[in-house]
Amino acid sequence: MLDSIFDFQGVSFEYPYVLLLIIFFILCSKFCKAKVTSYYVPHLFIYEKSSTFNSSMVSFFKWSTIVFSILALASPVKELNVINNKKDGIDMVLSLDTSGSMRQIGFNKNNPEQNRWDVVKDIVDDFVSKRTNDNIGLVVFGSSVMTASPLSYDKNAQKKILKGLGIAVVGEKTALIDSVATAVNILKNRKTKSKIIILLTDGEDTASSIPLDVVEKMIKKYNIKLYAISIASMNSFVLNKLSLSNGGKSFMAKSKDQLKNIYEEIDKLERSKIDQNKVVLKEYFYQYPLFIAFFTLLFFVYFKNKKEL
Repeated sequence: MLDSIFDFQGVSFEYPYVLLLIIFFILCSKFCKAKVTSYYVPHLFIYEKSSTFNSSMVSFFKWSTIVFSILALASPVKELNVINNKKDGIDMVLSLDTSGSMRQIGFNKNNPEQNRWDVVKDIVDDFVSKRTNDNIGLVVFGSSVMTASPLSYDKNAQKKILKGLGIAVVGEKTALIDSVATAVNILKNRKTKSKIIILLTDGEDTASSIPLDVVEKMIKKYNIKLYAISIASMNSFVLNKLSLSNGGKSFMAKSKDQLKNIYEEIDKLERSKIDQNKVVLKEYFYQYPLFIAFFTLLFFVYFKNKKEL
């Protein structure tokens, strides 16, 4: 119990420059002495012993009061924890193509037998791990669209979900535009300042029922930025239309290395402001030196008055 109360390990001063006041008081004690009139009192040696003791005590308690008061003003503090203000994070939906064409191999030059989907999973897994402050959701699409994970800060759970997803989990075709509509519906009522969709596909839309212009209007209406990534295809028209509808950007990757670089670029473009809005929980210890200073002041007054009697 006492160990937890008086645990001063890791204590620092919030205002360390205040400690320089001690030097000021030391200099003042040497050069700022008041001039007093001297009187000759015969037989003063009788009181010399008692007076010396009182003077020592007055000096000790005076300096103790000064030192502990300055320590209290310097505000000794211990950092306990840091809490992120989640409102300044980013709400982000990753919309991933799991259509049958993702079975194709040759996208990874270092491992030609690895199919496109396995390459995407590796890179997205790494991307999710880096976005510790962001609220991320997962959408996958094939012939239909499925929300694999709602918006969540639980990155470990999302990585497990991602690992369990396979090619054609929602069909062989490509409902690309419908997947964006689903992602918009996840984000539209969120109150965060930044709402992002990262869309990845390897082919043309072959299964959507929602018109492209409707989805464009939805992106603008709910102020969502979309980054579109095309891998090994020339599906530029639709992706450009979607990404440019509200200040986003489209990319094309023809290899694993290029895809990795694209996710790294997006990671840099959309850095969360949450790092600038951290709430630091602190434990203050100024009350301890202040408490000591109070009692040393009482003793100083006592011995000072006793000396003058």
